This record gives sequence, C-alpha cells and structure tokens, in this order.
Amino acid sequence: MLRRRALAACTATVAVGALALAGLTGAASADASSVANAPAAGADRLSPGLLKAMQRDLGLTAGQARARVGEETRAAAVAAGLRHSLGAGFAGARVSGDAAELTVATTDSADTARITEAGARAVVLAHSLAELASAKAALDRVALHRAPKDIPVWYVDVRTNRVVVEADRGAAADTFLASAGVSRQLVTVSQSARVPRTFTDLRGGDAYYMNGSGRCSIGFPVKRGTQGGFVSAGHCGTPGVSTSGYNQQAQGSFQGSTFPGRDYSWVAANTGWTPRPLVNGYGTGDVTVTGSTEALEGSSVCRSGSTTGWHCGTVQQRNSSVTYQEGTVSGVTRTNVCAEPGDSGGSFVSGSQAQGVTSGGTGNCSQGGTTYFQPVNPALQAYGLTLVTSATPTDPTGPPTDPGGSWAAGTVYAAGDVVTYGSARYRCLQGHQAQAGWTPANVPALWQAL
Repeated sequence: MLRRRALAACTATVAVGALALAGLTGAASADASSVANAPAAGADRLSPGLLKAMQRDLGLTAGQARARVGEETRAAAVAAGLRHSLGAGFAGARVSGDAAELTVATTDSADTARITEAGARAVVLAHSLAELASAKAALDRVALHRAPKDIPVWYVDVRTNRVVVEADRGAAADTFLASAGVSRQLVTVSQSARVPRTFTDLRGGDAYYMNGSGRCSIGFPVKRGTQGGFVSAGHCGTPGVSTSGYNQQAQGSFQGSTFPGRDYSWVAANTGWTPRPLVNGYGTGDVTVTGSTEALEGSSVCRSGSTTGWHCGTVQQRNSSVTYQEGTVSGVTRTNVCAEPGDSGGSFVSGSQAQGVTSGGTGNCSQGGTTYFQPVNPALQAYGLTLVTSATPTDPTGPPTDPGGSWAAGTVYAAGDVVTYGSARYRCLQGHQAQAGWTPANVPALWQAL
C-alpha cells in the first residue's frame, strides 16, 4: 500500500455537477421517445470544476460537456428499459462519442427492430451479458480463495462481447481459466506486465489521517441513523483505527472495512464534524451530490484527488476484478482516468451522481493510466449507510404524502428489485439509493410500473 507520511494537511473534495434523473419524463422502457426528448436535467448546472476538467481531459467546450452529460443520462434511461424488455438476450449497452450515441446488443436478431425503435443502434452478438457475467463470477470465486499469480485484471467487455483477462504470462491465464472451469471461447487474453497498486494516500474529498500517520481521502459523507461519517477505500484502515481530519483534530474511527475482496470502508465521525452533501471544487467552489445512480459504460466520469486534483475520462468496464499485491478486489469499475498516490479513497462522479471511491490502478497523470473505483452503492448497502445528498425533488402538486408500500427513501436498490408504492408494483431499472421525492411514480427513468 502507498501511504505518504508527514504530509501537510490538504482540503479537497470531489467536485460534482448537478445532474438529476428525477427530471426525466416518459417511461424508460415503454416510452423511449419520451425519454429521448426529455430535458437534460441539471446539465446546465454542472460545477465549474467539473466543466473545466471535462474540457481539459475530453477536449470539450463547456456547452459540449453539458450536452454530453444530458445525452448520457437519457441514454442510460433508454438502456435500462431495453435491458428489461430484452430479457435473457440482452448483451450489454454502451455510449460513444460526445453525442453519447447509444448501442444496445442482443443475442436475438429479432430484437433489433425494438432496439432501433427506441432510438439506439442495434448489434447482434454471440454471448449474452448474463453468460459473460457468469464466467467472470466463476473467476472471482477462484480468486476469492487465492489471488491468481500474474493475473492483474479481468473484466467483462461489452464492446468486444468477451471476458478479458490481462496476464503477464499466457500460461498463467490458461491455469486461471481451467481452475474456474471457464471456456476459452468466452475469453480474450491480453498480455500485460502492469502491476496495479492501491492509491492509499488519496482523497476525493478532504484529507484524513489514520492513527496520526498514513493519509487517505474522504469519499462521500454518509449517515447511519443519526451517526454521521464518510465512506472511503477499505485498504485505508481496519475497524478501530482512529482518524484525524485535515486540520489534525480528532475526527472518528473506522467502523467497518473490507479489503481485499472489495475495497470499501466507513468511518464514524465525532459530533464536531457535520456531514454535508458537498465536495471541494479545488478553488472553483463547493459542489453538490444529488444521488448515486450508476453511469453506463462509455459515460464520462471525473475523479478528484488531493495529489492530482480533477481528472476525467470514461467508464470502460463495470464489474471488473483486479489483483493488487494485497489480494484480488472484485466488483470495481475500470476507467481511463489517471490517478497517483495520494488520490486513493477519493470520489468518482458522473454529473452530480456519486459513482464510487478510488481504489487503485496503473500509470500516472503525466503519461496517463488506468484507475479502478469501488462503486459506492455496494458500500452503502454493506454497512446500512445513507448517502448525504442535497434536497431532492418533491411532487410539484403539493406536499408529498405516504401512500404506503415497501419503497423507502434511503434504501439502496439494484436493477431488477421489485417494490410496492401505494397500490402499484414497480421494478427498479437502474441501481441507486432512493431519495425523498424520487418515488417510483415520479421517476420513470428509475422505475417501471408492472
């Protein structure tokens, strides 16, 4: 692990835009045209820091950056509806280019007309996303018991319709596949001598120190009941380790930590520290987190860290596995955003939506690199935490009422979960943490009526 000691305290938090999926209109699955024509909710309120980083790293103007975030939001809603309607034949979705052109893959050529009618480009591929995910899960199970030697990374690549295994030696990849019982027909082996490392000394927000020595970074402020705190990377500390803040004042202690396997942790803060839905914009002003809806592969994503500040790129593959010196971490998201020691634990955001905390990677911000982030929603779910966000939209017709049902604000929902709200049943289309006002009836981009 990379820890910087005796470093001056810094105060930086992740800049986030103001993308609000609640502003989308139309049902994502049944009325794709409504979603396609929905306003780019919140795209005109992206933070200056986020815009500046997207302009620098993605070569966009401010207007193009706003337009891209809006198009990516609409594409995610359409893709979620198609994923449900295509069922077992769904083979993945991705966006490409500044216009966020949506491509949806299927294993059944009869589905192409439905995909095209929804406004997406249709491709027919050999393997369903479920088949590839199952193969990767088999590799994960092997790695859980013993981290594979000379296999730094493996992931499902929806573009190539393969499980990609990066290996220093071809023989090591063959042994790994055989031990998991995974067919070579599903896999592409890519030779790579890169050695991922954890960015232990990082912050997506303000710096904090472990037992007065090593430094990491706040990911996102959270609450558990009335207890405030924050999530960060699991490799930063173990339960019981005390923390001090950027000002070297007593802050709290680790309550939960998982690493390897996953890479998340949570710290309970003292009463003198108040969690806010804000991240530091590196001199451009604080910005606000509004939710935690997952971004599609191909979407723009930005990272903020105390060593290198704001850097942006795209989501390459979700549900990746990476082997560090300390062991294998699964379920992380692979990006082409750069990072360096001192950036670990820091926030990844897409628009105003929290995506995850910096885990580790390869390369640097001088020559470029690959960085993996631990998605935030699994961390919230693992420890029963609620992401601290800004005030959420309410029903414009008047004060919200509680019609009853199993849906509840603060709950982390995964795609496919079914809830009741009033007398109706709804299926979750995109993973997110429910916010007050984001009721199933109000947010068709997230929920489909059954």
